[in-house]
Parts: sequence; structure tokens; C-alpha cells
Amino acid sequence: MLGRTANDLYWLARYVERAESMARLIEVGYRIALLPRDEDEGYNEEWRSTLASAGCAEGYLAKYETPNARDVINWLLFDTSNSSSVLSCLTAARRNGRAQRTALTRDMWVALNDSWMEFSKIKPEDVTANHLPDLLDWIRSRSALFRGAMLNTILRADTYYFIQIGTFLERADNTSRILDVKYFVLLPEIEMVGSSVDNVQWGAILRSVSAHRSYRWVYKQNYRPWRIAEYLIFNRAMPRSLRACYDLINTSLDGLAQLCGARHECHDTAEEIRRFLCEGDINAVFQSGLHEFLVDFISKNNRLGHQVAEAYHFNG
Repeated sequence: MLGRTANDLYWLARYVERAESMARLIEVGYRIALLPRDEDEGYNEEWRSTLASAGCAEGYLAKYETPNARDVINWLLFDTSNSSSVLSCLTAARRNGRAQRTALTRDMWVALNDSWMEFSKIKPEDVTANHLPDLLDWIRSRSALFRGAMLNTILRADTYYFIQIGTFLERADNTSRILDVKYFVLLPEIEMVGSSVDNVQWGAILRSVSAHRSYRWVYKQNYRPWRIAEYLIFNRAMPRSLRACYDLINTSLDGLAQLCGARHECHDTAEEIRRFLCEGDINAVFQSGLHEFLVDFISKNNRLGHQVAEAYHFNG
């Protein structure tokens, strides 16, 4: 496979997953914003934390003075000057898919193209607070439709492996950032730890990654910050956990190694990260700092992405 083709497929998958990630991050901010707050508690801090965790704060503040719900939602959903907005992601994914149309199945292309066409028709001013949850659900469902089409129709060959790697690198990044929202929101108010507000915030985090019910099934207890973090970081059965993502990244990289007859630095890096996630201890994570752990993980995850691009000549 040509490096350009691998690049387009890898980034197509990342863009689709990132569009879903933006919807999930907005949902976290939206749910936490609904919590009752005193006037002096900083009403817009939840939106500032959402921007910071999405990696979009600098661009937003260059255009707007302060974070508020309407502007942040528009920035993360529709603003094409934000390369990570849902509209920008769907546009880039469709462009990559069209460039590599013969590498995609018909079902994949239809799911991708229809999503872009329908979302492009939505006017930002029509997205009211009442309509926002339905729109976020729709974005998530369209991502699931594309992924379902891919899993059900594509050959398990190089195309499949590059899409899997792109998807789960992006998903690992997303789960880390959603957890980091909690850090930004809660840290200034340590007296809230363990309170009813604290529990509602953790519930919002779980719901944003579709893990509310499954957490109850696994732990059979009320929300515990260290249990929730453990679930989203180390539990291999949870499909959006960092561990689950790296299990699949390593499987796909091994598949590429067999097809190409060669291993690269990215294979060793991915295995090293997976081994750490297999042996990790949530108590040690909290002792050293959850935020610090997540920042370090995001850095390592990004480094792996650069190594994959170098190994498979994405710029060629």
C-alpha cells in the first residue's frame, strides 16, 4: 500500500472518531454545566475545562473573549477555523474517503458521505439547549454507523489495520481528555470531593463514554473516583478504556508487521505502553497525580502516532 493511501485511511478513521470525541466532550461540559452553582463559583469554568481538555482553548480565546456555552458549542461543532470541530472533522474524513474511494466499501462510503451531507445542512443558530442532546446523540450514532459498516464489510488486510490504528489512537486520546475534564472542574474545590455534586460529575463522565451501566455491573457500588479512573484506564473489558484501545492497537500493528514482513520502532513503543497499562496500579496513579498521568499518557500516545506515520511513510 502507498504511504499516501495509508495516511488517508489512518486519518479518515481519526477524524470520524474525533468528531464523536467532540460530541462526548461537549456532553460532559453540558451535563456539568447543568449542576446548581453559586454565583461566585465561576459559572463558565466547566466550558473552559472542556476547551482545555479538547486542546482547543488557544484557538478559541484568539477569537472570543471568554468561554460561554453558545460560543464554545459553536466552536466545537461548526466553526471551520477550528480544525477539530465536528464539521471540520467530517469534511476532512469525507475528503480522505473520496481520495481513497476504491479502498472503501460502498457501505463505508455511504455512511461517511451521508453524515457529512446531513451535518452540513444544520444551521448553528437552530441548535438550542433543548436540541443539543439529540444532536450529540446523532453525531455519536453516525460514527457508530461508519464503524459498523467498516467492521462488517472490509477485508482484514492493511486497509483494516490502518483504520483500526487511527481509530484507537484517537479513542485513547479522547478517553484521557474526558477524564481530564474532571481534573479541571474539581481540583479548585477540594472540599467537594465525595459530595453529591462530586458524584454527579463522575456520573457525567461515565455517561459520556457510555459506561454508566457497565460500571455498576462491574463494581456493584456507588461512584468512587479511583474505581472510575481504574475502569477507564486499566479495565480491558471496557471498550473505551486505555487498556482496551492499546490491546487493539497492538493487534493491528502486529497484523501490519506480518503483512509487511518487518517491525518498526512504533511496534516497540505500542507494546511498552500496553505493558504499562497491563501492570498499572490506580493507587500509584492517584498518588503521583491523575492529571499528570493523563498528560504523560497523551504525550506518549501522540509520539506513537508520529512513529506510525514515519514507519509507513505517511508523507510519501
